[in-house]
Amino acid sequence: MAERLQTIVSKDAADLARRVAERIQRLSEENGNGPRTIALSGGSTPKLLYETLADPPFRDSVRWNRLELFFGDERSVPPDHKDSNYRMANQALLSHVPVKAHRMHAETGEAAAYERLVRERIRANRDGIPVFDLILLGMGGDGHTASLFPGTKALEERQRLVVMNEVPQMQTRRMTFTYPLINAAQRVWVLVPGADKRQRVRECLDALAKPDGEKPHPIVGVQPTHGELVWWLDEGSAPQS
Repeated sequence: MAERLQTIVSKDAADLARRVAERIQRLSEENGNGPRTIALSGGSTPKLLYETLADPPFRDSVRWNRLELFFGDERSVPPDHKDSNYRMANQALLSHVPVKAHRMHAETGEAAAYERLVRERIRANRDGIPVFDLILLGMGGDGHTASLFPGTKALEERQRLVVMNEVPQMQTRRMTFTYPLINAAQRVWVLVPGADKRQRVRECLDALAKPDGEKPHPIVGVQPTHGELVWWLDEGSAPQS
């Protein structure tokens, strides 16, 4: 994995958001049949990226009609709830640009229906797993990503691509992509700005550098089979040499 893993260090969170937005713009311009498929991350980390994409120059330069957006996880709340990933993304980005987006109906627990949607909309690899052009992820302070939390059952799922995951430590239930779907993507970008994440980033990058090593945190299980893995850091989160 160390050979395919890239780390890109930006000056700060705003610079990180701008550079990722530039890459998404270029992705929207790539040749090819069908839309470029992107799974959005929830939580607080990607909000600045979405706001950057919703403002000039990206609002006007991204080819939004070439993109089709999905969600990598969602809380079990209605779409207008303050904790909803969809609500955050809609306020920051979706309501400002002409793009197609498929929200997760996590409040009804219909994980199988979202998996069917993904399978219907996205071409599969030879193993029958849909291949996203890009999956955006963040990392929580406990090393979770999407809604793959430490000690939860979804970490062991190898057949289903979207599941409802019980998260006792958060006293909640969430819908999430599983490792098989995430690791089939052409690109997986992990956005981790902030000095409060530096030690956890160091632990994860050290683990990723060891082939077949232990996975101390759920995010370390994100190791694309054939696609690229980029950790987008800023000067606060990047481990000091």
